[in-house]
Amino acid sequence: MPSTRTYVLAGITAAVSTATLTLSAQAAAPAPYERAAARCAYPSEVLDLTNWKLTLPTGEDEDPTEITQPELAAFSADPWFQVNAACDAVRLRAAVNGVTTGGSSYPRAELREMTDGGEDEAEWSTTDGTHTLVVTEAFTALPKEKPHLVGAQVHGGDDDVTVFRLEGSSLYITDGDDRHHHLVTDDYELGTEFEAKFVAQDGEIDVYYNGQLETTISHDGDTNYFKAGAYTQANCDNSDPCTDKNYGEVRISAIKVTHS
Repeated sequence: MPSTRTYVLAGITAAVSTATLTLSAQAAAPAPYERAAARCAYPSEVLDLTNWKLTLPTGEDEDPTEITQPELAAFSADPWFQVNAACDAVRLRAAVNGVTTGGSSYPRAELREMTDGGEDEAEWSTTDGTHTLVVTEAFTALPKEKPHLVGAQVHGGDDDVTVFRLEGSSLYITDGDDRHHHLVTDDYELGTEFEAKFVAQDGEIDVYYNGQLETTISHDGDTNYFKAGAYTQANCDNSDPCTDKNYGEVRISAIKVTHS
């Protein structure tokens, strides 16, 4: 009799323990709708793209793909423009064999600043008001042979004013055609996230890296706008292989523009 009792009690104990484990596992696992909610389909669910348009290195010669609002709000293009698995950043990629714009020989997957909910192209003056872009990003891939990539920039008229440009492991801030104007670091590692910031006012552009003022660019112009993404500084003439597998890429986890 005692052994029977012992057996029965042990069986009850085991049953209770199994039930407890089962209930704990069910409590820990998210419900199906919670798992679905954790995923995201479009970059606009990660970044506020209301006042941006997108240029991709696809399309026809000197006629790359452009996506504007409201289409951009529900747009994704694998592998050129898509959210990452964690839904906390957006990947932009441009291969060396990509389609380029008429004013450049290099391909890009890049956001261009807009206004009025994405209807009009932004255009502001460095001498009127204060204009700020803050981008949290990481360079994640560089083209072969010529490993040069632009991640964020102030553009004015037909040319860039100042950009964050990575060449191998050396990260520079440019000043017009002077692409080595200011060396930020010579040991940048791919995948390292950083904050790039431009503040334009009083005819100057202060450029910050991780909150630290790195340089000030003198620029008096009234046709300026911000851009961010992967502007690959290589093409099939100087980078081999000439395929989709040879590309520049960035990951953007936050982007914000303010004008005052």
